[in-house]
Amino acid sequence: NLDFADNLYREQLPNMDSLLRQAERKLCRPATITNKFPILTWLPRYRSAYLVQDFIAGFTVGLTTIPQAIAYGVVAGLEPQYGLYSAFMGCFMYIVFGSCKDVTIATTAIMALMVNQYATISPDYAVLVCFLAGSIILLLGLLNMGVLVRFISIPVITGFTMAAATTIGSAQINNLVGLQSKSNDLLPSWKFFFTHLPSIRRWDALLGVVTLVFLLVMKQVTKIKWGHRLFWKYLSLSRNALAVIFGTFLAYILSRDGNQPFRVTGNITAGVPPFRLPPFSTTVDGEYVSFGDMISTVGASLGSIPMIAILEIVAISKAFSKGKIVDASQEMIALGMCNIMGSFVLSMPVTGSFTRTAVNNASGVQTPLGGAVTGALVLMALAFLTQTFYFIPKTTLAALIIAAMISLVELEKISDMWRSKKRDLFPFLVTILTCLFWSLEYGILCGIAANLVYILYSSARPQIVITVEKINGYEIALVDVKQKLDYASAEFLKERVVRFLNHQDSKIQLAVIKGQEINSIDYTVAMNVISLRGDLKALNCDLVCWNWNFGSAGVVCRLKTDMRSVFKFDFNLEELVISHFQSPSNTASTVTIETAQ
Repeated sequence: NLDFADNLYREQLPNMDSLLRQAERKLCRPATITNKFPILTWLPRYRSAYLVQDFIAGFTVGLTTIPQAIAYGVVAGLEPQYGLYSAFMGCFMYIVFGSCKDVTIATTAIMALMVNQYATISPDYAVLVCFLAGSIILLLGLLNMGVLVRFISIPVITGFTMAAATTIGSAQINNLVGLQSKSNDLLPSWKFFFTHLPSIRRWDALLGVVTLVFLLVMKQVTKIKWGHRLFWKYLSLSRNALAVIFGTFLAYILSRDGNQPFRVTGNITAGVPPFRLPPFSTTVDGEYVSFGDMISTVGASLGSIPMIAILEIVAISKAFSKGKIVDASQEMIALGMCNIMGSFVLSMPVTGSFTRTAVNNASGVQTPLGGAVTGALVLMALAFLTQTFYFIPKTTLAALIIAAMISLVELEKISDMWRSKKRDLFPFLVTILTCLFWSLEYGILCGIAANLVYILYSSARPQIVITVEKINGYEIALVDVKQKLDYASAEFLKERVVRFLNHQDSKIQLAVIKGQEINSIDYTVAMNVISLRGDLKALNCDLVCWNWNFGSAGVVCRLKTDMRSVFKFDFNLEELVISHFQSPSNTASTVTIETAQ
């Protein structure tokens, strides 16, 4: 019987030999290669009918990407061509490594804002961060660390996105009316705007407001019921390109007499960027800056930028997966490669773009090959259209950015949180307020910390219901633990039981802890269960752990073998109580084990 009990409570350790053999077999399977290179899965199945749809989708996305890339280059504090440098390599790399056909990789407003603070020192900082962020993301993907994104809740993501959108939109309010602010932060931008109202340029403001209204109205034309619906859809999808074409044409026509009524983008360096290693040192104002000094300047952004980039691409992939399981780790590998290779062509950090991915999906893309058309279109723009970009009004680009940011401020999600669970507003408010008034990097960390407080609190104070039950004339304390126990909650369980018994008028001689939902415990819980038994003995009360699984019971019994008598498995509650009080020794450990045999 003792040998059987020893086997019953023995700790089940993993078979390392079996695990290594399984890992070796998995590594050598062809599926492992195709999982890391999804192009090997979809390319052999590619049909000629897909070619036209992919071309149309890629071309449409390209028309959206080019003006946005120029605008986000400005947001980053770089020359406009850097936005275009960031917009093509990701398209090509995602074809090979990406697993979601709709996702489009390029710089985004949030990425641009996060590199602004040091990209303004030198573009080399943005390129280096692109390489380092890509390396971190790739490493995390290869280590299958995609599970980490589950620790960032939707309220935190929503708060971060809304704060970033508000900051970016506010930074463009001055460009919209022809003013030139020195700061891109929230409060300084609005302060500059209100203190320089007399300096507003009338024609810039007029064009900016008209363009913004045009973009917002054009977004709604898909709801028009009459006419050809396909026409309205593609007209809406082309709104950014149409706005830039109109603004550029207007600026060009009105500047013929030598007077320019608008502030324009200005000279954009022509040509495709050179393919070279990312800069691991730089020169700022004639002074040499080493790799270590560059890393010191970048600081916390080396952690926050990869995290935000991963969040964006995984969230977008899940949104457009259409019932398919998204491999977060593979998306991280794809994004890592996009950033690493992008840094060789002077790209700043990139990630999935929700706007362009939505355009890609609405355009009927069939495979990731549509990205090749988008990338080729950006390269053609760099090679042949940079002189035309000179006349793009800055107010037009500001209108584009503000219109894109308005769609990211999803106020309905706040009401959803209020209706579903008001407590979730706490991490949301912590995130959005710290992001707005401190910084994006530390803001999202504060939001995650606020979420972890909830997790730790619920872990430290599990739901425990203790009732007095009268069974066959015997009064017992029935302890129902509604969730798993771990080291954080061990002391709480003990305190609840002892306090409950001390406050009872009648003398309770048996406390029963139900264990159906206690699937695992640790050493700390085991020590507290042993200690609880001693405390109850001082109160002339016995302890029984009823229907715990053998794994949890084994943790306690391996610490102290005489605790085996506490665990009962093959009784209903009535039988358990009768067995306990009618047994001469008030224990039935051997009976329990014999029954199990």
